[in-house]
Amino acid sequence: MRWGWTAVLSCLLLVAGCGFGQQARSVAGNEQTQSAESTLEKVKKQGFVTVGFANEKPYAYATPDGKLTGEAVEVARVVLSKMGINEMNGVLTEFGSLIPGLKAKRFDIITAGMYITPARAKEVAFANPEYSIGEALAVKKGNPLQLRSYKDIALNPNARIAVMSGAIEMEYLEKSGVKQEQLVLVPDQPSAIAALQAGRADAITMTGPSLQAVLESANDSNVERVMDFTQPEIDGKSIRGYGAAAFRKEDEAFVKAFNEELQKLKESGELLKVLEPFGFTEQELPAEMTAEGLSKQ
Repeated sequence: MRWGWTAVLSCLLLVAGCGFGQQARSVAGNEQTQSAESTLEKVKKQGFVTVGFANEKPYAYATPDGKLTGEAVEVARVVLSKMGINEMNGVLTEFGSLIPGLKAKRFDIITAGMYITPARAKEVAFANPEYSIGEALAVKKGNPLQLRSYKDIALNPNARIAVMSGAIEMEYLEKSGVKQEQLVLVPDQPSAIAALQAGRADAITMTGPSLQAVLESANDSNVERVMDFTQPEIDGKSIRGYGAAAFRKEDEAFVKAFNEELQKLKESGELLKVLEPFGFTEQELPAEMTAEGLSKQ
């Protein structure tokens, strides 16, 4: 009789064991299914995406009332909405920690206007660029000295250009052949445009969005931006930078879908409309540059 109960107990344990095994296999199967789910599938299903940003104007920042905005944020917002993802949650992160944070899955995309560089492209997958930034020039209305490049200034010894003391533009000008005596050093951007307005300088220079913001603040019809300005090449290389959203390397489908919608914005002209409120103009459009090409330069 003792044997009989033992046999029954063994059978019960065997049945329970089979059930447990099936349950374990079922859980393992679910985990595999979840792990196989791509980031794109996940964010589409949940209806929101988490983005990392570094609180840097005009690229990505939080307004006093807590709204996440900026050039990179608004481009991503439009692109993602066209993909059916209508909500963005921001994670404020130091710029140097954005790539590690993305790889650690603290967020799904970096929307910080990050420049595409070969070194960064080894760590993350960039979407195609959404903007480019180079230097810019402003002159008196009509451009009386016909200045369209730093070299034009170098070739005209009478031309004077206002530049902020210590700014990188000082190096660019000097390497373009502009003499020290042609430089009018000023402490800040408002002082630069004041020098131009007062006739103490024939031109002023700074990055495109910065110059655009200064001109809009000045609201002076006698001053204009040189829209056909030729970007300087320093030590044989263009100084223009290209910014884009960044994804994890394994999120190829997400990058592909993002690029498809971004390309539609470029072709329709909608991209420029999104960029303009943040001081970007046609000169800051990325043209036909791609992440693949910039990652190899």
